[in-house]
Amino acid sequence: MLTSTMLNLAALASLVPAALVPMRRDGQRDGLFWAVIALAVAGPALWIVTQLGDSWRTGLTAALWISIAVSIALFAAVSATVRDAWRLAPLLLPYLLVLGVLASIFDRAEGRPLAETAPLGWLEIHIGVSVVAYGLVTMAAVAALAAFLQERALKTKRPTGLTRMLPSVLDSEALSSKMLFLAWVVMGFGVATGMATQYFETAEILRFDHKTLLSLFAFAVIGGLLAAQRLTGVRGRLAARFMLLAYLLLTLAFPGVKFVTGVLIG
Repeated sequence: MLTSTMLNLAALASLVPAALVPMRRDGQRDGLFWAVIALAVAGPALWIVTQLGDSWRTGLTAALWISIAVSIALFAAVSATVRDAWRLAPLLLPYLLVLGVLASIFDRAEGRPLAETAPLGWLEIHIGVSVVAYGLVTMAAVAALAAFLQERALKTKRPTGLTRMLPSVLDSEALSSKMLFLAWVVMGFGVATGMATQYFETAEILRFDHKTLLSLFAFAVIGGLLAAQRLTGVRGRLAARFMLLAYLLLTLAFPGVKFVTGVLIG
């Protein structure tokens, strides 16, 4: 039987080719690219199915591997349908590899099985929606970072090897806006299902703990940024900074809270 350590190492190893292959000087969306992306999805998915097949757990490692798997799957879907979206790979995939390293390091902080007091399937829907929203915001944040790096390279007239691999400023900004809007819609559904789940469990609509407050702040920041983009056309560094702020808030709400409760507090 595969041990938890072996599963973590296997999942981590599956991310390494995906983090390296897009760095090729002649990188392109070819068969090798899709092969390493498929491997990168399969590794974390195997961990999830094996470790969480019986019950959902609240630990940091589970949160990270689920986030990694969903982010790569979304990246694959977007890369197959949006021109030049695959060029975000040099930013996204090494970052997800770092998250995989953290998931492996904190593997012993397993967390507890999740007690389900809401109607059957309702909590699973809320969790699924929340994870997808986090994956979409991850994509939007990476695209915003790409736009920021490209804009800075253009202003200084000093393109780097990394910026030459990334999408153009316009393509990055367009992709970030699309992902951001989808994330905001999905987050809205997540907030609604979260309120319903909370009501089923405690007869309260909202419980203002750290996770809820950070998530609501992120939802408000994303909504405000979308409104500003539509009304004033805000873009560039300012938009990227607000996008990264929203991602930071969501990261603190999701894996961040689990790190504090599962690792620091224990």
